[in-house]
Amino acid sequence: MTKFKRIAFIGLGQMGLPMAKHIVEAGLPVVGFDSSEKARSTAAKEGIIVAASMHEAVHEADCIITMLPNGKIVQNAILGGDAFRAASAGAVLLEMSSSSPIYTRELAQRVAPYLRVVDAPVSGGVKRAVSGTLTVMAGGDSDALNQVRPVLDCLASGVFVCGQVGAGHAMKSINNFVSGAGVIAAVEAIELGTAFGISAETIIDVLNASSGKNNATDVKMKQFVLSGTFASGFALGLMAKDIAIAAELAENLGLNLSGLQHTSTVWNEATETLGKTVDHTRIYEFLTKSSD
Repeated sequence: MTKFKRIAFIGLGQMGLPMAKHIVEAGLPVVGFDSSEKARSTAAKEGIIVAASMHEAVHEADCIITMLPNGKIVQNAILGGDAFRAASAGAVLLEMSSSSPIYTRELAQRVAPYLRVVDAPVSGGVKRAVSGTLTVMAGGDSDALNQVRPVLDCLASGVFVCGQVGAGHAMKSINNFVSGAGVIAAVEAIELGTAFGISAETIIDVLNASSGKNNATDVKMKQFVLSGTFASGFALGLMAKDIAIAAELAENLGLNLSGLQHTSTVWNEATETLGKTVDHTRIYEFLTKSSD
């Protein structure tokens, strides 16, 4: 098993804090940092050793984990003030945020040869971050992946190696495109069926017993939409961002994927109407109002 002298965990928010706690519980040496004083204070109360600055956190670290809102913020954190140069030679930057694979590859080039980058975004939300059962989609050099595998095993029930650097972030955006399209389909199925006189509960029951079953029908519609709780724990703006990353990737690859483009447009319009911070299942309200 790889021995770590210091793991810097950057980003101690709703996802990052429980993830950092799992690594600490596994007996690995974690020093956390967040630009938010409140987040740092909360983390310290939860037993995380917290640094006062980015430089202090990454000083002589052999693994730097980033769990931040997007790739631009990751670049600013890592490249700002050349913070990455404070890490140990050959350290691995484990980029677990939801970022653009294009940004990830740019970042890997800019920090080489000081850091080796492994992108390892996650699926599962806060609930599975807390339980330590996230799904990880990883991209990077095999040696670097092997070095950080003990860290990933603390956090995930499944780790999928998708290819070279950027492949993990590409796969995350693809996953959320399919997930987001499934939510739209499920909501429109309810709209169509109830307009004909079928109860929403019956529609979901039949879909879940048939070929129309998807993640939205299985774990979102009854639990968070029909119940009116809208409390899945994943923000509307984050879903829109991830699907937009997939749409941008398709454009960069010269692909005309109309379904992806339409899905991205719908989620972006919902975000503009409802706001970034509301639960993503509230797209139900946007879609049903739009169909009136």
